[in-house]
Amino acid sequence: QVQLVESGGGLVQPGGSLRLSCAASGRTMAFKAMAWYRQSPGKQRELVAVLPAGGGPTYGEAAKGRFTISRNKAGNTVYLQMNDLKSEDTAVYLCSAAIGASSIWGQGTQVTVSA
Repeated sequence: QVQLVESGGGLVQPGGSLRLSCAASGRTMAFKAMAWYRQSPGKQRELVAVLPAGGGPTYGEAAKGRFTISRNKAGNTVYLQMNDLKSEDTAVYLCSAAIGASSIWGQGTQVTVSA
């Protein structure tokens, strides 16, 4: 059974940085892609960044130039480095992995950007 566990969220001041981690267990070699999404109250879930297996990253508009998605060599952990955080980045950040025609999700980690 594949599971995703996110960590690294917290409270940060505007302009600060955070690094999120998503650790996967199980058949991680079957992942076609891993991605970060975020969701705020009253808003639709938004793509932050996606990293396909063997391919380059794609970023959502809000993440371009500020966030970087990366993966460890084993391919079982994906990171999201977030710099120059703004109040509008406040959300629950969720990790997702694509396996075949399905996706699995972690439970999310809260990021709050506030002075």
